[in-house]
Amino acid sequence: MTAPAEAMAAHPTPTQNEKSDDSLLQIRGLKKRFSLSGDFLEQLRFKGGKLVRHQEYVHAINGVDLDIKRGEALCVVGESGCGKSTVARMVMGLITPSEGEVRYAGERIDNLSSRQLLPYRKRMQMIFQNPYASLNPRMTIQQTLEEPLRLHHPDWHREKIDAKVEDVMQSVGIDPDWGKRFGHEFSGGQRQRIAIARALAVDPEFIVADEPISALDVSIQAQVLNLLMEAQQERNLTYLFITHDLAVVEHFGTRVAVMYLGTVCEIATTSTLFAKPRHPYTQALLSAIPRLEDDRPQHIRLSGEVPTPVNLPSGCVFHGRCPHANARCKQEIPVLQTQDDGTRVACHAVEEGRL
Repeated sequence: MTAPAEAMAAHPTPTQNEKSDDSLLQIRGLKKRFSLSGDFLEQLRFKGGKLVRHQEYVHAINGVDLDIKRGEALCVVGESGCGKSTVARMVMGLITPSEGEVRYAGERIDNLSSRQLLPYRKRMQMIFQNPYASLNPRMTIQQTLEEPLRLHHPDWHREKIDAKVEDVMQSVGIDPDWGKRFGHEFSGGQRQRIAIARALAVDPEFIVADEPISALDVSIQAQVLNLLMEAQQERNLTYLFITHDLAVVEHFGTRVAVMYLGTVCEIATTSTLFAKPRHPYTQALLSAIPRLEDDRPQHIRLSGEVPTPVNLPSGCVFHGRCPHANARCKQEIPVLQTQDDGTRVACHAVEEGRL
């Protein structure tokens, strides 16, 4: 596999009114709560002889700030349930944020209606995790690839659509003769290639890939990853790549954002993050990667359990498992601060020089 493009340095987060010239996507103060309380009648409770309304939420995302630069692949990593996929779906408008904003090329898009979002749908596409569920079983591959073209180019004639479908199928290594067949006739790797072809059909500039290789065999993962990297080079694509596979991150990512319990712990270039992780959670995460070197750092075993997103801990969400936590960590929420090398870390221990 060829090496990814040269890593780009991280910059301090601009204010909401500030436009970064090289940022294609800006996320500011993003939060998402999912209600567990049901409808209004289910929320009513008797407490102390009075009828009160009780509401309970899952706090999936808790104030995420991210910038994605043109032409880069920003990888978002973290444990299952940390909010990676929720961020991806809010960026694509599939989920409405509870708070915060999403800006694409300087324009706010999180508050737009479906009709207003239509021009952005052509520029932003998504590849889903499960290739067995993301294809319509009632549609042939030809119909699947024609659908976005007919939606975004209603003026195109039949010959032009057929030529575009054939071109995009060949670009991802699919035989155009497969167009008459249905999704269930293909393997997982072939289906994911079809899903990638569908995303590329409308010539987007930004792609959200939500763990696109995790459901595939290891032998097929490298092929799909190579395909995504080749498409990035040929089409100058920008990726938001969601994954839990750190080996993929090291090879594919330009920059990496590490998430824990709905918050961003650390953002750094890929080379910097793997060479010098700053946040205690990032250090523990990277120490778990199997290595053959004799001088590899000792595996860091975290104590305690991951807190529930229903009742978030006070202060830093990681303080219950962090060996460097003090009283300030238990009370004050850390914010991302830029280090000398451009890395941005949300950690009181790093800020105070204790780590």
